[in-house]
Amino acid sequence: MDAELFPRGHTEVAPGAVHVPDWLDPARQRELLAACRQWARPPAGLRTVRTPGGTMTARQVCLGRHWYPYGYAPTAVDGDGAPVKPFPAWLGELGRQAVTDALGPQAATAAAYDIALINFYAADARMGMHRDSDERSDAPVVSLSLGDTCVFRFGNTRTRARPWTDIELRSGDLFVFGGPSRLAYHGVPRVHGGTAPGELGLSGRLNITLRVSGL
Repeated sequence: MDAELFPRGHTEVAPGAVHVPDWLDPARQRELLAACRQWARPPAGLRTVRTPGGTMTARQVCLGRHWYPYGYAPTAVDGDGAPVKPFPAWLGELGRQAVTDALGPQAATAAAYDIALINFYAADARMGMHRDSDERSDAPVVSLSLGDTCVFRFGNTRTRARPWTDIELRSGDLFVFGGPSRLAYHGVPRVHGGTAPGELGLSGRLNITLRVSGL
């Protein structure tokens, strides 16, 4: 939007959980999208994830280590079995800069990002409430959004139920959660199809989540 009644700003949603709107400029968004399209190609490319609770509607590709319910492996064990694509150093630097901008430089000092989970959401895709708890590190999780706007539901550390806060994440937005919010439940109950910036050339939503494995 060119003008808004209530301009979006840097917001602490919960202790250690921060939303930074428009963190990625249009050029950086296009660069990330181009990289995601390469990562999504086989081998070890974009796949449908099946969990004990059912099939995820968002599709996923991993870098550095392959996530599967509920652990990490060096190969796409629930896909084509190929070695997972490497995690690029520049993506780790982007993650540390994101944490610095959201939480301050002290929060980023020990954040050696080495894995990425990239989820693609079509307009009808959803993500149930879950925690990112398969890592052996308490470093902040970095979430970058490209494409369609979504409703991001950020909850509490005790239960999937309320209380939670719904945040609108648009293309280019950054969300970081660490500290007391590192193990908070979160999910995506809705994607607003057709809301991606036209110049980006993406139909759907990409979420790039950076984590420190501690492995």
